[in-house]
Amino acid sequence: MTDGATDSPARATNGVQPLRWSGRLAGAAICMVSRAVGATLRLHVEDQSGLDAAAEPAPVIFCLWHNRLALSVTVFNRYFLRRHPQRKMAALVSASKDGAILSRALALSGVQAVRGSSSRRGAQALLELTTWAERGYDLAITPDGPRGPRYVVQPGPISLAQITGRAILPISAHIHWKHRLNSWDQFQIPLPFSRCDVRVGPALTVPRDADDAQREQLRLELERRMMSLAPD
Repeated sequence: MTDGATDSPARATNGVQPLRWSGRLAGAAICMVSRAVGATLRLHVEDQSGLDAAAEPAPVIFCLWHNRLALSVTVFNRYFLRRHPQRKMAALVSASKDGAILSRALALSGVQAVRGSSSRRGAQALLELTTWAERGYDLAITPDGPRGPRYVVQPGPISLAQITGRAILPISAHIHWKHRLNSWDQFQIPLPFSRCDVRVGPALTVPRDADDAQREQLRLELERRMMSLAPD
């Protein structure tokens, strides 16, 4: 990916949409607004995982519904990173143009973006996430993204947990004051000073030798746990 000096049409490279200068500005703007609003949010975290109680908690795979994505960096920074400042995170982001903008915003927030989804660069993204896991990074994934269906866990998180040996940590939140977009997932944008009740569910592990039937059972269990964490 190169820094473009003109607003010329960008071409996909290796299935990934590159970013034009206008997209870089949009990513920077998203980052600044997210930081400003995030600083005002009243987070109330209920952690059922025991992660925070551990002196040196092992890296995990964070799972958050796609429509709560706007809360992800705020929760990671203000809750997990504040308690364990050595943690680093790599997040799966769509290979689309919108994903390119989000990747820029995440990079400015200190998050390593890995581009891909179930429909584009899925296998390559899985390999890249595994590499970041080997470097000690936490991983983050939206299990129903980037196209849905909403609140349906795709197989990706289960495969990632099986390959890396990482536990899956389901997270959701009830945002009391928000704006909903007219999108497939009804994306939720927290408004300034909103109360956000964040719930971290018990960790879910996937055996290395799990077969197809076990993986499907665990996929359904992850979906059940995530749905139980917060009202829509």
